[in-house]
Amino acid sequence: MQLYDYHTHSSFSDDGHTPMNEMIEAACNMGIKEIAVTDHCDPDYPDPDYPFMLDFPAYHKTLNEVKDTYHSKIKVLKGIEIGIQHGKTLDKCIECAKFCDYDFIIGSFHCAEGKDLNSREFFKNRSPEDSYVAFYTYMLNCLKLYKEYDVLGHFNVIDRYTSKIVPFSYFMDLVDDILKIIIYDGKGIEFNTSSFRLNLGVTTPSNEILKRYRELGGEIVTIGSDAHRTVDIGDRFELAVEMIKSAGLKYLATFEQRKQIFLPLDSL
Repeated sequence: MQLYDYHTHSSFSDDGHTPMNEMIEAACNMGIKEIAVTDHCDPDYPDPDYPFMLDFPAYHKTLNEVKDTYHSKIKVLKGIEIGIQHGKTLDKCIECAKFCDYDFIIGSFHCAEGKDLNSREFFKNRSPEDSYVAFYTYMLNCLKLYKEYDVLGHFNVIDRYTSKIVPFSYFMDLVDDILKIIIYDGKGIEFNTSSFRLNLGVTTPSNEILKRYRELGGEIVTIGSDAHRTVDIGDRFELAVEMIKSAGLKYLATFEQRKQIFLPLDSL
């Protein structure tokens, strides 16, 4: 099977420790056909120990170097993962998205209401049910305004951090509204295989969200490992492909200069 890993991190991300060239070498050794390097840029991330801001000149220089060095072995896409937040931070996100001639941009939500999910600060003083409604309401309101992304990363990332995974029916209407905006704007979603490594008990996106995306007319899906280590590159992509197919989707999306290229899933 041909593998296209569209979500990876190197030591340019504050939570990454592997040099970019080592990530690319590992992908080459695995026979990965395309890899998008999508290091973190989260303007105004609330944890001072993890500012998640890139050294843009050095990052883009290194991206161009590995793209050139490995061009005969693997297609390297210049990417970024932007952490979307509301208010004036949205303007900073737009600036980050326009800093370079990216091939591919992931828009993600690592925070909501100015609080990061990882520390569980977002969940304090409210039930899991109320937290889910607040999170998806926040996502919806941001995506009404923010358009500088190509796919939405790990849609149901809240499932990683909650004390209880809330049934889909509880927030389905909000998810429908979000998916409709994504589809109307010509954007896509990713299947993030880190959910398998984390043993969440639910995929990212969940099967319900993936099927609903297709039912509403969505077609743009990428697959990303969210690898921060070489060992996780291309992790369980075969299973991801089968789940995408089972949801009724026919194509895997790849990108170049932020333009979609559709590959029939049966051809991989």
